[in-house]
Amino acid sequence: MDHRFSGFLRRLSIILFWIILWQTAASLIRNHIFLVGPVDTLRALCEQILLPDFWSAIAFSFWRISIGFFLAFFLGLFTGSLAYRFPIVDEFLEPPVQLMKTVPVASFVILALIWTGSKNLSVFISFLVVYPMIHVNTKAGLISADRELLEMAEVFHVPFIRRALYIYRTALYPYLKSACRTALGMGFKSGIAAEVIGVPDGSIGEGLYLAKIYLSTAELFAWTVVIILVSSLFEKGFLWILKKCAGKGADVNESDK
Repeated sequence: MDHRFSGFLRRLSIILFWIILWQTAASLIRNHIFLVGPVDTLRALCEQILLPDFWSAIAFSFWRISIGFFLAFFLGLFTGSLAYRFPIVDEFLEPPVQLMKTVPVASFVILALIWTGSKNLSVFISFLVVYPMIHVNTKAGLISADRELLEMAEVFHVPFIRRALYIYRTALYPYLKSACRTALGMGFKSGIAAEVIGVPDGSIGEGLYLAKIYLSTAELFAWTVVIILVSSLFEKGFLWILKKCAGKGADVNESDK
């Protein structure tokens, strides 16, 4: 308990240090367009919280980015498993996966505006950003499964479902955990960035765009804080669910790697 409390105090001290440094920089610059401090950001956030459009914007963006993430997650699991099982599938999927990884997000945003319009833009973009990470890490996790355990399962004719639950699942977990930590943040950042370009009505991206138009740096920082909080909460919740689905052997397997 003492170790946890000291760790909490250390993290709190580090956060307070950067907040004080931020406020000091804002006080020295004295230009609310160029930089605002945490006090002004908190004031702007409190003003936004009282507006009904604020909560509807969060729901709009969160819902669509989450849909894109979950579509990419489950499809990446499926295609990554197929690529592991059938090399020909891996060869066919490699070009589009590489395309998604290398083509700039801005190019996809412009195409998505033509194909889907601005309303569902964040669904499409978050899917394109997240899918390659899940696909590649699913395949890598399955390849890392213990060969000796798989050979023993083959000798004793263990059903595939039991192999998947007790061998592949624990091997896959650390790879998916690592992928999701990156993919969740990237999915939210790219989804919001797409909204700033497409400016769908009633979205977080629209709020950021209007803050830029009116040179309201405090509102811009306030929306940024909201994005960080929503993204962090979603990440922690999803990783908790992923850990529960991985089972008791997940942590042991992860520590071995």
